[in-house]
Amino acid sequence: MALVTGAGKGIGAGIAVALAEAGADVAMTARTKEDIEAVAKQVRELGRQAVAIPGDVTDHAGLPHLVDETVSALGGLDILVNNAGGTDQLGTIQTTTVASLEYAFHFNVSTPFELTRLAMPQMLQRGGGSIVNIGSMAGLMAERGFISYSLSKSALAQLTRLLAIELSPRVRVNAVFPGATETDALRGFLEMAPQVRESMHAKTPMRRNGTPADIAAAVTFFASPASSWVTGKLLEVDGAAPPGLFPADYPDL
Repeated sequence: MALVTGAGKGIGAGIAVALAEAGADVAMTARTKEDIEAVAKQVRELGRQAVAIPGDVTDHAGLPHLVDETVSALGGLDILVNNAGGTDQLGTIQTTTVASLEYAFHFNVSTPFELTRLAMPQMLQRGGGSIVNIGSMAGLMAERGFISYSLSKSALAQLTRLLAIELSPRVRVNAVFPGATETDALRGFLEMAPQVRESMHAKTPMRRNGTPADIAAAVTFFASPASSWVTGKLLEVDGAAPPGLFPADYPDL
């Protein structure tokens, strides 16, 4: 029984479907009801139970209800995928506000922290579980223009390590750190700027961008017994792409 946040589109939707293909029943949440209902339909077509729970995970008052609904609908909770995340502003220290920095930490650190805190007792009741956080290669590299997002995803990496130590041996905690992944949002941008896609492919040793299925496969590994002796690890799924993949015009001061 799995709970996936941010499951309406892109990586989150891919994770929900992949877990169902691996035999899991899946609860999913996202802000748009129609999106998660469509993903839930795909899960049911695979013969698994699915429950779509609309909501905004940045509203922490609603998180207990999210966990309770998952347990009520599926009968328990074994797997938590903290996929939802983001930022409200990109920029350097010159343009990024403290409010934006705090929002990024709330979304990318405090929310996975709180969901883990709420899910942990349910997992322990069943003997254990697996938590997978979704980071970003922006959190492991230093590039101009991503300061609030990068800093918060870097903190998520350390949160993963800390939780792995605190929750072992019964609950494993790992993280997947994707590189450039062609979700609808990125694909739409690249279709308007095909030269950027060509440049990204040329800079990436694997000569392509990632897909939601690439990320979902890594999550499925961490969620499954195949990784039963793995905890506190960060898996970079990025085609070995270097820093500077995205074009950004942030000149020297």
